[in-house]
Amino acid sequence: MSPSPLKPGSALYLAVKEHIRARIQDGTWKVGDRIPSEHELVGTLKVSRMTVHRALRELAEQGALTRVAGVGTFVAEPKAQSGLTQVANLADEVRARGHRYECRLVAATREPATAELAAQLELQPGDSVFHVVCIHLEEGVPMQLEDRWVNPEAVPDFLTWDFQASPPGEQLLRAIPLDEVEHIVDAVPASSTEAEWLQIHEGDPCLVLTRRTWSRNRPVTWVRCIHPGSRYRLGTRFKVGSQPMAG
Repeated sequence: MSPSPLKPGSALYLAVKEHIRARIQDGTWKVGDRIPSEHELVGTLKVSRMTVHRALRELAEQGALTRVAGVGTFVAEPKAQSGLTQVANLADEVRARGHRYECRLVAATREPATAELAAQLELQPGDSVFHVVCIHLEEGVPMQLEDRWVNPEAVPDFLTWDFQASPPGEQLLRAIPLDEVEHIVDAVPASSTEAEWLQIHEGDPCLVLTRRTWSRNRPVTWVRCIHPGSRYRLGTRFKVGSQPMAG
Protein backbone atom coordinates (compact mmCIF):
# COMPACT_ATOMS: atom_id res chain seq x y z
CA MET A 1 0.00 0.00 0.00
CA SER A 2 1.41 3.41 -0.97
CA PRO A 3 1.89 5.92 1.88
CA SER A 4 -0.30 9.01 2.28
CA PRO A 5 1.16 12.14 0.58
CA LEU A 6 -0.05 14.30 3.48
CA LYS A 7 2.52 16.10 5.61
CA PRO A 8 2.56 14.85 9.20
CA GLY A 9 2.32 17.02 12.27
CA SER A 10 -1.15 18.61 12.03
CA ALA A 11 -4.79 17.59 12.28
CA LEU A 12 -5.75 15.41 9.32
CA TYR A 13 -8.40 17.76 7.93
CA LEU A 14 -5.87 20.63 8.04
CA ALA A 15 -3.32 18.46 6.24
CA VAL A 16 -5.93 17.73 3.55
CA LYS A 17 -6.64 21.44 3.17
CA GLU A 18 -2.91 22.18 2.89
CA HIS A 19 -2.52 19.44 0.28
CA ILE A 20 -5.36 20.83 -1.86
CA ARG A 21 -4.16 24.44 -1.54
CA ALA A 22 -0.66 23.34 -2.56
CA ARG A 23 -2.01 21.66 -5.71
CA ILE A 24 -3.85 24.89 -6.58
CA GLN A 25 -0.84 27.11 -5.88
CA ASP A 26 1.57 25.00 -7.93
CA GLY A 27 -0.83 24.99 -10.89
CA THR A 28 -1.72 21.30 -10.78
CA TRP A 29 -5.36 22.37 -10.44
CA LYS A 30 -6.20 25.66 -12.16
CA VAL A 31 -9.18 27.98 -11.79
CA GLY A 32 -12.26 26.19 -13.10
CA ASP A 33 -10.72 22.71 -12.90
CA ARG A 34 -12.74 19.95 -11.29
CA ILE A 35 -10.70 18.42 -8.47
CA PRO A 36 -10.89 14.72 -7.53
CA SER A 37 -14.08 13.57 -5.84
CA GLU A 38 -14.34 12.90 -2.11
CA HIS A 39 -14.10 9.17 -2.84
CA GLU A 40 -10.96 9.65 -4.96
CA LEU A 41 -9.33 11.87 -2.31
CA VAL A 42 -10.10 9.32 0.40
CA GLY A 43 -8.26 6.67 -1.62
CA THR A 44 -5.33 8.93 -2.51
CA LEU A 45 -4.82 10.59 0.86
CA LYS A 46 -5.60 7.56 3.04
CA VAL A 47 -8.00 9.42 5.34
CA SER A 48 -11.67 9.07 6.21
CA ARG A 49 -14.45 10.49 4.08
CA MET A 50 -15.52 12.68 7.03
CA THR A 51 -12.04 14.24 7.10
CA VAL A 52 -12.10 14.97 3.36
CA HIS A 53 -15.65 16.31 3.57
CA ARG A 54 -14.70 18.78 6.32
CA ALA A 55 -11.63 19.97 4.42
CA LEU A 56 -13.60 20.57 1.21
CA ARG A 57 -16.44 22.26 3.08
CA GLU A 58 -14.11 24.69 4.83
CA LEU A 59 -12.18 25.44 1.63
CA ALA A 60 -15.49 26.22 -0.09
CA GLU A 61 -16.53 28.49 2.79
CA GLN A 62 -13.19 30.28 2.50
CA GLY A 63 -13.69 30.84 -1.23
CA ALA A 64 -10.93 28.52 -2.52
CA LEU A 65 -13.36 25.97 -3.97
CA THR A 66 -16.85 25.97 -5.47
CA ARG A 67 -19.05 22.92 -4.84
CA VAL A 68 -21.86 22.10 -7.28
CA ALA A 69 -24.32 19.49 -6.05
CA GLY A 70 -24.37 16.44 -8.31
CA VAL A 71 -21.54 17.78 -10.47
CA GLY A 72 -18.37 18.11 -8.38
CA THR A 73 -15.94 20.48 -6.70
CA PHE A 74 -14.07 23.10 -8.69
CA VAL A 75 -11.19 25.53 -8.11
CA ALA A 76 -12.78 28.94 -7.54
CA GLU A 77 -11.76 32.24 -9.06
CA PRO A 78 -9.73 34.03 -6.34
CA LYS A 79 -11.65 36.81 -4.61
CA ALA A 80 -10.51 40.34 -5.20
CA GLN A 81 -8.67 41.69 -2.16
CA SER A 82 -7.78 45.14 -0.89
CA GLY A 83 -5.54 46.10 2.00
CA LEU A 84 -6.67 48.08 5.02
CA THR A 85 -3.50 50.13 5.51
CA GLN A 86 -3.83 52.03 2.24
CA VAL A 87 -6.41 53.85 0.14
CA ALA A 88 -6.91 51.25 -2.56
CA ASN A 89 -7.82 52.12 -6.13
CA LEU A 90 -10.22 49.40 -7.28
CA ALA A 91 -9.76 50.31 -10.94
CA ASP A 92 -6.01 49.67 -10.72
CA GLU A 93 -6.60 46.38 -8.88
CA VAL A 94 -8.98 45.12 -11.57
CA ARG A 95 -6.68 46.15 -14.44
CA ALA A 96 -3.69 44.56 -12.69
CA ARG A 97 -5.56 41.25 -12.86
CA GLY A 98 -5.88 41.74 -16.62
CA HIS A 99 -9.64 42.26 -16.38
CA ARG A 100 -11.97 44.89 -17.81
CA TYR A 101 -12.94 47.68 -15.40
CA GLU A 102 -16.04 49.87 -15.62
CA CYS A 103 -17.53 52.58 -13.41
CA ARG A 104 -21.26 53.32 -13.72
CA LEU A 105 -22.54 56.58 -12.26
CA VAL A 106 -25.88 56.17 -10.49
CA ALA A 107 -26.30 59.65 -9.01
CA ALA A 108 -24.36 62.90 -8.49
CA THR A 109 -26.23 65.49 -6.43
CA ARG A 110 -25.88 68.32 -3.94
CA GLU A 111 -27.83 67.71 -0.73
CA PRO A 112 -28.27 69.16 2.78
CA ALA A 113 -26.24 67.29 5.38
CA THR A 114 -28.07 65.14 7.91
CA ALA A 115 -26.97 65.35 11.53
CA GLU A 116 -24.92 62.14 11.16
CA LEU A 117 -23.27 63.27 7.96
CA ALA A 118 -22.53 66.72 9.38
CA ALA A 119 -20.77 65.10 12.33
CA GLN A 120 -18.66 62.91 10.03
CA LEU A 121 -17.55 65.85 7.87
CA GLU A 122 -17.41 68.39 10.74
CA LEU A 123 -20.12 70.57 9.22
CA GLN A 124 -23.43 71.92 10.48
CA PRO A 125 -26.68 70.02 9.86
CA GLY A 126 -28.25 71.40 6.71
CA ASP A 127 -24.94 72.50 5.19
CA SER A 128 -24.55 71.59 1.53
CA VAL A 129 -22.62 68.39 0.70
CA PHE A 130 -21.89 66.54 -2.53
CA HIS A 131 -23.26 63.00 -2.89
CA VAL A 132 -22.13 60.50 -5.52
CA VAL A 133 -23.23 56.88 -5.99
CA CYS A 134 -21.27 54.61 -8.36
CA ILE A 135 -21.12 50.92 -9.21
CA HIS A 136 -17.69 49.44 -9.95
CA LEU A 137 -17.61 46.37 -12.20
CA GLU A 138 -15.01 43.74 -13.08
CA GLU A 139 -15.69 41.96 -16.37
CA GLY A 140 -19.25 43.30 -16.18
CA VAL A 141 -19.86 41.90 -12.66
CA PRO A 142 -20.57 44.43 -9.85
CA MET A 143 -17.75 44.34 -7.30
CA GLN A 144 -18.45 47.46 -5.28
CA LEU A 145 -21.22 49.95 -4.61
CA GLU A 146 -19.66 53.31 -3.72
CA ASP A 147 -21.83 55.68 -1.68
CA ARG A 148 -19.74 58.83 -1.19
CA TRP A 149 -20.24 62.22 0.42
CA VAL A 150 -17.73 65.03 -0.15
CA ASN A 151 -17.11 68.28 1.73
CA PRO A 152 -17.63 71.15 -0.77
CA GLU A 153 -15.21 73.31 1.22
CA ALA A 154 -12.43 70.84 0.44
CA VAL A 155 -13.33 70.14 -3.21
CA PRO A 156 -15.65 72.89 -4.53
CA ASP A 157 -15.61 71.68 -8.17
CA PHE A 158 -16.19 67.98 -7.36
CA LEU A 159 -19.52 67.63 -9.23
CA THR A 160 -18.00 68.98 -12.45
CA TRP A 161 -15.60 66.03 -12.72
CA ASP A 162 -16.15 63.33 -15.35
CA PHE A 163 -16.74 60.20 -13.25
CA GLN A 164 -17.26 58.01 -16.30
CA ALA A 165 -13.70 58.71 -17.43
CA SER A 166 -12.20 58.22 -13.97
CA PRO A 167 -13.96 57.14 -10.73
CA PRO A 168 -14.45 59.64 -7.88
CA GLY A 169 -11.96 58.07 -5.48
CA GLU A 170 -9.20 57.98 -8.11
CA GLN A 171 -9.69 61.65 -8.94
CA LEU A 172 -9.77 62.66 -5.28
CA LEU A 173 -6.47 60.88 -4.69
CA ARG A 174 -4.91 62.86 -7.52
CA ALA A 175 -6.43 66.21 -6.53
CA ILE A 176 -6.16 66.25 -2.73
CA PRO A 177 -3.10 65.37 -0.60
CA LEU A 178 -4.39 63.21 2.26
CA ASP A 179 -3.07 63.60 5.80
CA GLU A 180 -5.18 61.02 7.60
CA VAL A 181 -7.39 58.03 6.73
CA GLU A 182 -9.85 56.11 8.89
CA HIS A 183 -11.08 52.63 7.89
CA ILE A 184 -13.91 50.72 9.56
CA VAL A 185 -15.11 47.31 8.29
CA ASP A 186 -18.54 45.82 8.99
CA ALA A 187 -20.35 42.69 7.81
CA VAL A 188 -23.96 43.51 6.94
CA PRO A 189 -26.83 42.00 4.95
CA ALA A 190 -27.60 43.67 1.62
CA SER A 191 -30.63 45.95 1.54
CA SER A 192 -33.09 45.56 -1.32
CA THR A 193 -31.59 48.54 -3.17
CA GLU A 194 -28.01 47.41 -2.61
CA ALA A 195 -28.89 43.90 -3.74
CA GLU A 196 -30.43 45.23 -6.94
CA TRP A 197 -27.39 47.34 -7.79
CA LEU A 198 -24.90 44.58 -6.90
CA GLN A 199 -26.93 41.83 -8.62
CA ILE A 200 -27.19 39.69 -5.49
CA HIS A 201 -30.09 38.65 -3.26
CA GLU A 202 -31.52 40.85 -0.53
CA GLY A 203 -29.96 39.79 2.76
CA ASP A 204 -26.82 38.32 1.17
CA PRO A 205 -23.70 39.05 3.29
CA CYS A 206 -21.67 42.08 2.29
CA LEU A 207 -18.42 43.61 3.49
CA VAL A 208 -18.76 47.35 4.06
CA LEU A 209 -15.61 49.46 4.22
CA THR A 210 -16.38 52.90 5.62
CA ARG A 211 -13.63 55.43 5.00
CA ARG A 212 -13.06 59.00 6.16
CA THR A 213 -10.19 61.10 4.86
CA TRP A 214 -8.66 64.40 5.93
CA SER A 215 -6.46 66.95 4.15
CA ARG A 216 -4.76 69.72 6.11
CA ASN A 217 -6.83 68.69 9.14
CA ARG A 218 -10.10 69.21 7.24
CA PRO A 219 -12.44 66.30 6.45
CA VAL A 220 -12.62 65.65 2.70
CA THR A 221 -14.89 62.66 2.19
CA TRP A 222 -16.95 60.02 3.95
CA VAL A 223 -17.66 56.94 1.82
CA ARG A 224 -19.24 53.53 2.25
CA CYS A 225 -17.81 50.91 -0.15
CA ILE A 226 -20.17 47.92 -0.20
CA HIS A 227 -18.81 44.62 -1.56
CA PRO A 228 -20.63 41.30 -2.08
CA GLY A 229 -19.03 38.94 0.42
CA SER A 230 -18.89 36.16 -2.17
CA ARG A 231 -16.74 38.27 -4.52
CA TYR A 232 -14.44 40.33 -2.31
CA ARG A 233 -12.28 40.22 0.78
CA LEU A 234 -10.29 42.71 2.81
CA GLY A 235 -6.91 41.97 4.33
CA THR A 236 -3.37 43.12 4.79
CA ARG A 237 0.12 41.96 5.66
CA PHE A 238 2.75 44.11 7.34
CA LYS A 239 5.95 43.91 9.37
CA VAL A 240 5.63 44.52 13.09
CA GLY A 241 7.88 47.34 14.31
CA SER A 242 9.51 47.81 17.66
CA GLN A 243 6.34 49.10 19.30
CA PRO A 244 4.35 46.50 21.29
CA MET A 245 1.05 45.49 19.74
CA ALA A 246 -2.06 43.95 21.25
CA GLY A 247 -3.81 41.18 19.34
